[in-house]
This record gives sequence, C-alpha cells and structure tokens, in this order.
Amino acid sequence: MKSIEKTHESSAIENVRQLMATHNVEFIDLRFADLRGKEHHVTLPHSKVDDQFFKFGKAFDGSSLCGWQDISKSDLLLIPDPTTAIMDLFTEVPTLIIRCDIMDPDTREPYGRDPRGVTKRAEVYLKETGIAEVCNFGQEVEFFIFDDVRWDIRMNGCFYEVDSEEASWNTGTMMESGNLGHRPRIKGGYFPVPPVDSYHDLRGEMCQALEAMGLIPEVHHHEVATCGQNEITTRYSTLLHKADEMLMFKYVIQNVAHANNKTVTFMPKPLVGDNGSGLHCHQSLATNGKNLFAGKEYAGLSELAIYYIGGLIKHARALNAFTNPSTNSYKRLVPGFEAPVTMVYSEGNRSAGIRIPHVFNDKEKRIEARFPDAMANPYLAFSAMLMAGLDGIKNKIHPGKAVDENLYELPHEKVKKMPSLCSSLEQALDCLEKDHAFLLEGGVFTKDIIDAYIEVKREEVTRLNMTTHPVEFDLYFSS
Repeated sequence: MKSIEKTHESSAIENVRQLMATHNVEFIDLRFADLRGKEHHVTLPHSKVDDQFFKFGKAFDGSSLCGWQDISKSDLLLIPDPTTAIMDLFTEVPTLIIRCDIMDPDTREPYGRDPRGVTKRAEVYLKETGIAEVCNFGQEVEFFIFDDVRWDIRMNGCFYEVDSEEASWNTGTMMESGNLGHRPRIKGGYFPVPPVDSYHDLRGEMCQALEAMGLIPEVHHHEVATCGQNEITTRYSTLLHKADEMLMFKYVIQNVAHANNKTVTFMPKPLVGDNGSGLHCHQSLATNGKNLFAGKEYAGLSELAIYYIGGLIKHARALNAFTNPSTNSYKRLVPGFEAPVTMVYSEGNRSAGIRIPHVFNDKEKRIEARFPDAMANPYLAFSAMLMAGLDGIKNKIHPGKAVDENLYELPHEKVKKMPSLCSSLEQALDCLEKDHAFLLEGGVFTKDIIDAYIEVKREEVTRLNMTTHPVEFDLYFSS
C-alpha cells in the first residue's frame, strides 16, 4: 500500500512540474484553513520548488491564527499536497495554487488542530470500520450578491446596511440611468427569467470560472430572496475533495463578483424578513462503486441509510456547533420560517431537517441535510456529519417514522414533541461539550481540537452578547 501511495505522490509532483512549465508559473500559492474555516495563503517564488519542497514545506507563525499555537511555541509547517495543484485564474502573474496540510516541526506529525487533518482521518476511519470505502458528498451553495455593504460598530452606536439595484425596496429609487423596474419581490426570487433575474450572466461567468478551477457546475439559478440571492451547485465528490472544493468555491465566487464591482456574502441571514442562505449537504456511502444508501426501506433507502439518518438526528444539536457556527446562523434557524429546524426525515419535504430527494436510479440515492450553512468550516462540518451517521449505523439508531406533512403547518404541540435544532450558537456549543464522544472515535477529532474550537466560538458569542443592539433601543428606550 505504501509503495502505491509513494507512486501516486511522485506522479502528482511530476504533474506540478509540468503545470509550472506549461504555464510559465512564477509563484506557488500555499493555501490552508484555520479553525473557523477561513482560508489563508502565503506565496513563494517558483524557484523554491525543489526536491525538498514537498517533504519539508514552508514554516509559518501558527500563533497568528485563531485557536492555534501559543506565541512561545509558534512554528508550524505547511506541507503541500501536490494532488491539489491548480492554476489561479485571478492573478496577473502566473500562479499555481497548492493546498496544504499542517505539520508539527518538532514531532513531524500532523498538527492536531489542522481541520484538513480531521477530514483525512475521517476518510481513513470510514474504511477501518468496514462499513464503506467512500463517503460521497455534494452541496447546494446559496449566497447573496450586493452592490453596496456598509457597517460600523462604535461605543456610541452601530449600524449595518446592504443594498442592491435588484432589491425590491429600490422600486421607488431614482437611479442615475433610470429605474427600469424589473425586480424580484420579497420572497419572489425563485426562478424568474431575466431581466427580473439580473444575475444570470454573472452566475454564468462564475460557473465558467469554477470549471476553470477544477470544479464541475451542475446548476445555477436565482434563489427565493430579493436583493441578489443566488445558488450554484457543483458535482459531488469524496469527503476531502469536496471540503477542499468548498474553499475554492468561495474564492472563485467572491473574486468573480469583485471583478464585476459586486460583493458576495455567504452569511446565512444578511436580510431581515426574507429568506436566508443555506448549504444543503447531500451524503451517501459506497463500496466498490455500489451505493450503500439504495435499498427497499422508506423512499428507496437501505436500512444502513436509515440508521445513518438516525445518527444525524441523535447528534443534531452537537452538529449545529459545526454546521451552523455563527451567531448569524440562528437568525435563519427560526421555527415557522423557510429553514428547517425540526430534525425529522421525509422524501421530497423541504420543511424537514433531513430530506430524501426524488431520484431515478440507485446510483443517485442519497440523503440531504438541509440545516447547515456556508459559514461552516467544511472540514469540520462534513467530517462531523459523517461521524454522526457512522455512529447511527454502528449502534443501529433508528430515527422513527418519516414525517410527510408540512411541518410549518402542523400544530405547535405536535411539532414540539419532535427533535429540534439549537436556537443559538451558545446552546450549540453547550450541546457539543456534552455530546462529542462519537467524534472521538478512531481519533478523527481530538478533545484538544474540540476544546480549541469551542473557545474560539465562545469569544464570538461573548462579543455579540456585550454589544448593544438597535432592537434593544426599540424595545426598551422609552420603557
């Protein structure tokens, strides 16, 4: 096995050299993600790529990244993964992007708080369980495109304001070139043709860029909300590959928008009173090319898939800490609105936390977790969902009967008895502290990385809790 891996690595390194020669590469851009999932980079001249480059990598200051090293022991190593090499579409000087793993320079072992390392261990653990060889993952990514975004936070006041020419509130605005009037109404943005859908061409340009950067777009369209809510879906792949792609997806979308004098946010709820943005995660397990989620149970699922769902539902509140990791996430996860908060499963039912899409062959049979959002660190969130599903399979956790009714229209007392998601990031972190043993199986997550992640996220909660909000003036100023 090691000789096969060595041959594969040598082939990948040779491919890097060919890319550099073909494209006259001047710089190598090393990419990695911190605990929050924020992408970082450092750029080296092409002359640095010698025989030692892929073995020893590049040293950097780990104390400058949130939740990583103490300043007294700050050195870490970026070890390039040659299989991830891709030309950067957005740099004027030819630049090759290579994603990296993080290594401890003293022990020469993978750094325990590297999120990408968690996903690599999850893939190894999946094979060790004997349950499946591969976890296939796919996402539908929703985001907003704005023309103007402003905010300020001061001791004596704070505000934010977003704007878009496409927004319904601009129907009465005097425009420099005239107001042409074609706009999606509030909650009226789903699938209109241009000119109401004013971002059709921009999404097309985004899809072209995604394809040039190695992703495979499958569909793009305007989403429900006014003010430039859009969605692009790319083809499914393996767990690690898809987590890597999620970072590349954000990079591409934001840079194409920027080049067109637009700005993009993946915040779940940037608007009040209109739909928020989710990250719908499609999941299945396979061995020898056979989809293990296809069977004769409910909605054409296998018993194994049913148990996988059971694990997701059992650990849903702990998963929230990774899948919905911002304070803004819980502005979207509100009972009775568009995002599902009730953790039941159902075929084709978008009000359920777990949906089973209608498909026409066994290869496509999968489950869809509808509650995550794109603030998630993909390495941690995707791995955590897999670990929850595997826990369900190993312990035969049955999720109960499927619920086919519209959950938004059921009596409150009935819905109240069903499992539900957290209502705040603070609650999600509390749940993760109590329920994380399933993540530690096989050494996939460690107690250290979970504790570090919780500490970073609690700082965000505290900052928000300490900040006076305009709604509080509205509620209490004259009381």
